[in-house]
Amino acid sequence: MGLAGVAFIFPGQGSQAVGMAADLHEHFAEVRELFATADDVLGFQLSRIVLEGPEAELRRTANTQPAIVLASIAAYRVLGLEPAVVAGHSLGEYAAAVAAGALDFRDAIALVHRRGRYMQEAVPEGQGAMFALLGAELPAVERALASVGEGVVDIANLNAPGQIVIAGDRAAVRAAAAAAGAKAIELPVSAPFHCRLMQPAAARLLPDLCAVTFRDLRVPLYNNVDARKICSGADARDGLARQVSRTVRWHELMTRMIAAEGIHAVVEVGPGNVLTGLARRIDRNLKRFNVHDRASAAAARAALTGGAGASG
Repeated sequence: MGLAGVAFIFPGQGSQAVGMAADLHEHFAEVRELFATADDVLGFQLSRIVLEGPEAELRRTANTQPAIVLASIAAYRVLGLEPAVVAGHSLGEYAAAVAAGALDFRDAIALVHRRGRYMQEAVPEGQGAMFALLGAELPAVERALASVGEGVVDIANLNAPGQIVIAGDRAAVRAAAAAAGAKAIELPVSAPFHCRLMQPAAARLLPDLCAVTFRDLRVPLYNNVDARKICSGADARDGLARQVSRTVRWHELMTRMIAAEGIHAVVEVGPGNVLTGLARRIDRNLKRFNVHDRASAAAARAALTGGAGASG
C-alpha cells in the first residue's frame, strides 16, 4: 500500500545537469550498481558523462534521455517509499513506469537511448523549434496555429495555466508564436518534440516497445497522451508509443490525478524543479518536494512519514 494522497512525478528532458546524482552515487552502493548497469546496457560510459560531463555530451538527446532516467531512478531508490500514484513528464513517463513496476530499469535505459536517437534523427538539427508561450490562453494559441499558412506547428505541451509549448518547423513555429500575442521563449532543444514531425521516430520506437515486457502496474500511472489513469502493462506501452508525436497533457493530467486520487503532496523525483514549479501553478495547496540528493531524500522521507514539515 503506497502513501495515501502522495504522487511521485518524474522530470523530462531539460532538467539535466552535469554532476546530477553525484551525491547519491558517492554514498549508496545501490546507486553505483544502477550506474554500472546503465553503462553495461548502453555499451559506453554514460556514468562518466553524467558525473563529469562534458555538458555538450550530456546535452545530446540520446545521452540526455537515459541520463535523466538513471538519475531519477537513483533518487527513487534512495527515497525508499512507495506513492499512491505516479506520473512523468514526457521522457519522465519511462522513469514513472519503472517506479510503477511496469518496466525493468535495464529495458527503460535501452528504450530511452533509442528514443532519443530516433527523435534527434527525425528532424535535421536547426530545422525544428519549440517555443514556450507564457501567459497564453489555449483558444488564442489554437487560432495562432490555424493562421500559419505553411509548415507543421502543433501544441507540444499543455503544462500549466499560462504555459503552453508549441513545436514544429522553425519558420511555422516562429510565425505562430508571433501571432499568439504572448511572451515567447525559444527552448534550448535539439529537435521539435511532441509534434507531427516526430511521427517517424514514433514508428521506429514501436517495434522496440513491443519487444520489451511490460507488466501490470504495482502503482497506478497517469499517462501523458490521454491524461488518464492506467494499471495494465499493455496500456503503459501504448501510452509510451503514442506520446512521442502527441501533446503532453500535463495540466489536465495533474488536475485529474489530484482530484481523483485525493493528492495533497507531490514529490519530484530526480534532477531539477520544473515539475514542482508547474505543480505550484496548478494547485497552490499542494505540498511539494524535490528529491535529488541525500539531504532532500531524508527531508521528504521524514515529512511524508510524519517526521517533519514540508517545503513549499
